Amino acid sequence: MRTREAGPAAGTEPAPPILISLSAFGAAEVRRHGQLWFTQLSHAAGADGVEVRSELLVDAATELPALAQAIHAANKSVVYSSARYLWSADGMLDCAALERALAAAHTLGAARVKMAIGGFGPASHGTLSALQDRLHAAQTELVIENDQTPGAGTLAALQDFFDRANAQGIFLGMTFDMGNWHWTGECPLQAAAALAPQVRYVHCKGVQRQPQRWVAVPLAESSAPWRAVLRALPADVPWAIEYPLTGDDLMAVTRQEVDQLRTVAAGMAGRNPIPA
Repeated sequence: MRTREAGPAAGTEPAPPILISLSAFGAAEVRRHGQLWFTQLSHAAGADGVEVRSELLVDAATELPALAQAIHAANKSVVYSSARYLWSADGMLDCAALERALAAAHTLGAARVKMAIGGFGPASHGTLSALQDRLHAAQTELVIENDQTPGAGTLAALQDFFDRANAQGIFLGMTFDMGNWHWTGECPLQAAAALAPQVRYVHCKGVQRQPQRWVAVPLAESSAPWRAVLRALPADVPWAIEYPLTGDDLMAVTRQEVDQLRTVAAGMAGRNPIPA
C-alpha cells in the first residue's frame, strides 16, 4: 500500500512519510483499546501510516484483517513489526518466526516487515541465501532493526551482519532506531555515519538518562542530538514516531507530534538521498 503524496518540487526530494509505531501509545493502553482504535486515531491525527506490533496483538486472527481493512480504506501505509528474532541463540535461522511474520504481513497488506537479528553469528552465514529466497517468494521487504541488546543492537554486530549479507550479494535494509544506541552504550551519530547506506526506515525516539536507566521521551525533550542524527541518514525514507504519546487530549498530542516531525522532515527534504 502506498500513501498519497504530492509530487516534489523540481530539484528536491519528497519529505519522508511520517508513521506512528503503535507501541508509542503504551502497551497497556494498546492492549486495552486494540491496535485498530489507535490506527484510526493515528490516521485522524494526520499520520501517513502505522507500524503494527506483533507483541500487542491480543487476537491476531481477528485483529489483522480488521486492521488491513481500515488501512486500505484510508489509503495509508503500514509496516509489520515482529518481536521474534530471526536467528536463534545457536545461530540457526528461525524459519517458524519468519513464516509467522510473513503470513501476518500478508494478511495485513504490509510490504515491509521489521525484525532484529537475534543470535546471528558464524553459524548463520549459510542461511542468508535461504532467507533471501523466502523474502523474494513472499515479495516482502525485510528491514533489520538495532534493538537494545549487545548481540543485535551494537554497531559491531550490525556491521558484521550487513557486511556478510552484502558480500553474498544480498541487500537487506535497516530500521535505524536512533534511541536504542544509548541502551547499548554507543553513539548514534557514529552508527548513522557507518550504517546510513543500509537505512530504509527510521524510528524517531528521544532519550533521557535517569539514575539507573535510559528512558524514551518525545524528541523535544531529548538529551541526544536527534536533528544531527536525522541529517546523517537518507533523506527519503519513512520516519516513525516511537516515543511516548500521552495526554488528556491524545488526538491533539498526536497531531502536534506528527506536525512537528513533518515540519522537521520538510526542512530536510532538499538533501540528496544516499544511494543504495
